[in-house]
Amino acid sequence: MIDGILRYHLRPESRYLFGFADMSGLLDDKFHGYRYAISIGRGLDYSIVDRIKDGPTPEYYAHYRDVNTELADIASKVAVDIRKLQTDVIAIPPSVSTAELDTTYRDTLRTDLSHKMVATRAGLGWIGKTDLLITKKFGPRLRLTSLLLKEIPGKVSSPVNKSKCGSCAICVEACPATAANGRNWDVTVDRDEIYDAWKCRNQCVEFGLSRLSANARVCGICVAVCPIGQ
Repeated sequence: MIDGILRYHLRPESRYLFGFADMSGLLDDKFHGYRYAISIGRGLDYSIVDRIKDGPTPEYYAHYRDVNTELADIASKVAVDIRKLQTDVIAIPPSVSTAELDTTYRDTLRTDLSHKMVATRAGLGWIGKTDLLITKKFGPRLRLTSLLLKEIPGKVSSPVNKSKCGSCAICVEACPATAANGRNWDVTVDRDEIYDAWKCRNQCVEFGLSRLSANARVCGICVAVCPIGQ
């Protein structure tokens, strides 16, 4: 039934993908009692992403924000319908604000819930060398949102536990912040072992000021260059 709710809201179907995850032992204590999750991905407009060359464009920044807003709205509507089934659910917004990144999450650059982690547990893809979720359908050209549930009918998806990037290093070489060291991800590898989130953040701050005239944290170069999903 939840599958039907998702298919109703995720239209046209070609723009989206979703999966169900068992998050046992992986959630922050603030989500006590919640064991399962739904991961939803929304593909970005390739024509906009393809125009990213050496930094973010205003068009990409606007699209990025619009898709985040769309996903937040979809997750809210899905949550309303799931609650009608007498099931507890929490919709987690696609992104946190710039102010929160600079204050609440400044020391770790880790939020209360990683949408990418949920997506790997839901079988949507793996973590690439620049810490992007990589999917077969869209590559890294998508945004994510998640919903947490205490119960979920039916089977959860098979998780992805290992990178499929192999020896490819296109994103590593293209990164202006040199944030990645080229190591492949698997479920035993922490983010900080493969990727420097602070280097990426600082570059995004500079791009926000120089390219967008905004207090923004966005780049997009590694999103654009990845050959998977092109």
